[in-house]
Amino acid sequence: MNSTAHSPNIVGRLCAGAKAATSGRRFRPSVWGGALALIVAAGCIQLGNWQHAKFDRKQTAQDLLDSRGTDAPLKLGASPVDAETLRFRPVVVRGQFETDRQFLVDNRVHREQAGYHVITPLRIEGSDMRILVNRGWIPASARHADLPEVTTPAGPLELRGIAVVPGSRFFTLGTEAASPGWQPVWQNLDLARFSGQAPYPVQPVILQLAASSQAGFVREWPRPDQRAERHLSYAWQWYGFAASALLIWFALGWRRA
Repeated sequence: MNSTAHSPNIVGRLCAGAKAATSGRRFRPSVWGGALALIVAAGCIQLGNWQHAKFDRKQTAQDLLDSRGTDAPLKLGASPVDAETLRFRPVVVRGQFETDRQFLVDNRVHREQAGYHVITPLRIEGSDMRILVNRGWIPASARHADLPEVTTPAGPLELRGIAVVPGSRFFTLGTEAASPGWQPVWQNLDLARFSGQAPYPVQPVILQLAASSQAGFVREWPRPDQRAERHLSYAWQWYGFAASALLIWFALGWRRA
């Protein structure tokens, strides 16, 4: 009741204030200022759209995991699979670990402690096909140059987990050193790089080892939509900057007659 009664007064006061602010002034905006404001606004909108797209991708990935994560596990064999069809589906595979091309993915943080993800190839039973298994997180040594020991069980195993399609766009901190031998530490889980160097066929997905499965380490896997709301917040900030650029140009366009 009171808000309805007061709203005309608020609108009236705003109109009166705008009229007083522009009294004795004419709208004569700067063409160059307008061009600059449009460029700035367009750039901010593009950045906002980029952040919004990141939010959409994370939300879509989470929705897909939620819808597929409760399916019955699919058995992986020697035949190459379609990565997108298998994305986020539960899988089961039998085979034996091979440590000669095992590697650690650097700069993985768990509860504010630096460490690695352990990636071990598994030779699928009865075939030459391998699949990379992300066995989870291990802490880094006090001296980063000292690599931690990784225990790997021998003999046939049955492993369960989620099929993950790794990204292909990476931000690399410097150039990874060239070496004639196998590099035990990688900055990224680059499946294409591994497949190009391996002398055997490799499935186009990573087995993200289930917490209940054996042969793993710390496996508190992050959700695909982790911090997705942050990208949405950034998007609205950029849209706000775009609106501010235009409003500033508009306000500065009122000049004394």
